[in-house]
Amino acid sequence: MLAGKYILLIIGGGVAAFKSLDLIRRLRERGATVTPVLTGAAQQFVTPLSASALAAQKVYLDLFDLTDEAEMGHIELSRVADLVVVAPATADLMGKMANGLADDLASTLLLATDKRVLVAPAMNVRMWQHPATQRNVAALRGDGILFVGPDDGHMACGEFGPGRMAEPLAIVAAVESALTDGPLKGRRIIVTSGPTHEPIDPVRYIANRSSGAQGTALARALSALGADVVFITGPADVAPPEGVQVEKVQTAAQMMAAVQAALPADAAVFAAAVADWHVANGSGSKIKKDGRGAIPALRLTENADILATVSQMTQGRPALVVGFAAETDDVIAHATAKRVRKGCDWIVANDVSPETGIMGGTENAVTVISADGAETWPRMAKDQVANRLAAKIAQALT
Repeated sequence: MLAGKYILLIIGGGVAAFKSLDLIRRLRERGATVTPVLTGAAQQFVTPLSASALAAQKVYLDLFDLTDEAEMGHIELSRVADLVVVAPATADLMGKMANGLADDLASTLLLATDKRVLVAPAMNVRMWQHPATQRNVAALRGDGILFVGPDDGHMACGEFGPGRMAEPLAIVAAVESALTDGPLKGRRIIVTSGPTHEPIDPVRYIANRSSGAQGTALARALSALGADVVFITGPADVAPPEGVQVEKVQTAAQMMAAVQAALPADAAVFAAAVADWHVANGSGSKIKKDGRGAIPALRLTENADILATVSQMTQGRPALVVGFAAETDDVIAHATAKRVRKGCDWIVANDVSPETGIMGGTENAVTVISADGAETWPRMAKDQVANRLAAKIAQALT
């Protein structure tokens, strides 16, 4: 898949730099040529000799190496690649990128390149969550920078949370997606998936039945067509697809915030089964039975409507907004009314009555409703539904 592709790999200074050595190997296995660039801090974690041996290429280190400037200047180095990959992308390096700073070879290459850039962030969880880092991430996304990760997990500092660099194979999948010359190349698409969990107390919650299988399949299909996919998922049964930017949430409020942070986008597809209500008087401790049969009174409050909010944006609205409608009766009538009420472009409707086996199953039978009418598709595997819907989205955006 990567045969003949030239990857400029910038290795930032962090403990995760050791993964970049495996990344070089994985990329070369798929036929790519990899030229490593090590920051000064990266050289404290991996040696230039190791990177050079695995890449079978010269490693670049210093902006002021006059011999290198004579053989291959930093401007040329930044532009001969098919893709620039930054792994690990530290908070410092992303801050330089977001603010146009260029005080070493890596940051100068990133400022001078005219090619797409894919970054794999890696840092302490508090650093990732810091408002300054999130401002920089938002700026980079607005500039069209592609992201893979970070993942949740244990870190070398002993803390747990988002900040781990994506695994090498996930980065390879993101590289392959970024270099795919599909009809959606250069398009940014948000896909929501899975259920949301609205807590009653620390051990109980309100949720909708959803495996997340259809949303996951759709994200995978859109990515295969070259789209830059932001996949925002609740606690689903199925694993998220590789090669896309994954944002994990629990509640409807968190999903709304993640969607707003992911904008602007060319299209947004809301496949998630978002809970309509949350518990306004939820308990911070487990609610106990009192032994007398008293039933706790739960006060429910409507969640914000993510589909309607995005559909009715007056500025920055995606060119295509697609909603999903899971119905149990009068499917077409209810879904048609929902499309008008929410203001979205399409509604993908399906019958999730228990006898259909669709909710949580491997197949789906949908009707795509637009201003032009209703288009009913035969029952098929969810992957097939995803491929057909992704092709229809590509046609609408091109």
